[in-house]
Amino acid sequence: MSETVAFPQDRTCPYHPPTAYDPLRGGRPLSRVTLFDGRSVWVVTGHAEARALLSDGRLSADRSNEAFPSPTKRFKGLQNRRTALLGVDDPEHNTQRRMLIPSFTLKRTAALRPAIQETVDRLIDAMVARGPSAELVNDFALPVPSMVICALLGVPYRDHEFFEGASRRLLRGPELSDVEAARDQINGYLADLIERKRTDPGEGLLDELVATRLETGETDVEELVALAAILLVAGHETTANMISLGTFTLLSHPEQLAELRADPALISVAVEELMRFLSIADGMLRVAVEDIEIGGVTIRPDDGVIFSTSVINRDAAVFEQPDALDWHRSARHHVAFGFGVHQCLGQNLARAEMEIALGTLFARLPGLRLAAEPDRIPFRPGDTIQGMIELPVAW
Repeated sequence: MSETVAFPQDRTCPYHPPTAYDPLRGGRPLSRVTLFDGRSVWVVTGHAEARALLSDGRLSADRSNEAFPSPTKRFKGLQNRRTALLGVDDPEHNTQRRMLIPSFTLKRTAALRPAIQETVDRLIDAMVARGPSAELVNDFALPVPSMVICALLGVPYRDHEFFEGASRRLLRGPELSDVEAARDQINGYLADLIERKRTDPGEGLLDELVATRLETGETDVEELVALAAILLVAGHETTANMISLGTFTLLSHPEQLAELRADPALISVAVEELMRFLSIADGMLRVAVEDIEIGGVTIRPDDGVIFSTSVINRDAAVFEQPDALDWHRSARHHVAFGFGVHQCLGQNLARAEMEIALGTLFARLPGLRLAAEPDRIPFRPGDTIQGMIELPVAW
């Protein structure tokens, strides 16, 4: 049955894997699925096999490889374009990552927590003043990480409507022309911003990279634009969707929410469990460059490999009762942030934003509730980052 499964597919419930993936669960750790263009590729669903393969140098993240798998038409249209960090292998990947690591350490993130808390409090103050209802995506979930990543990078927040809109078109289309135009707009905006910073520097990460890497010739404008684009888009899109979908999920699980409210110290383990449970970035992509024997199969050179994060993080061999939301399990070994050399660079910052945003939201608004029937609230399709399109709430 698994050989007939198409990938990706839409979820029927925003916080559960697509029911169409059921044939992939509980069986072999690697199966075959079919992409939009009819190509058959490997899908990894076993937790142990996923961690082993994500650490294996025989799998490549190089999106310029003609054999690299394309899960959607719009991805295929952009596949050969330069993608920093996510779409390159070592040594280029390692060089780029080393440029950025100092800005995303635990110590640096801890120093940002007061500013994140101030941002969250200010946004909740504004909601309460307008209340007693809100559309949580645009009023809270999206502005929190947008403001934080703008401050970190040195991107003017006054431009947030432009880059948030361009990011949505980049990730969701609907047409390839929309995606290409959005990519060009983001890159053009960042190239202009970098040029301004060369003569009028500020205090953000981009300013630091201009001074220490661009002006010294260690990088060029094209690479710096590519790095900035990944940080800007991923830095707000992923966390915004975790905040919105995390809120929806908590409001849909009143017992777990009550437990969290009774013991706010649970917020850090709750965030890890939500990361596992929601798996919003479903479908990490690789291509094999050598033979790999694993899980009773042989992956051949040029074979496409997809990691179904939502299924991997529900592996019953690792997570007991995987379809239950449980604050008392150890979920830290999930692969929602990836694994190996390409593991998410901004995971410390994302954790801090989610802990502060969700913890403060439910502490300050004890009467928070959905303002529409759950099955009437729209969520994102399966070919993009998972999350809520809108989230009407009241208190």
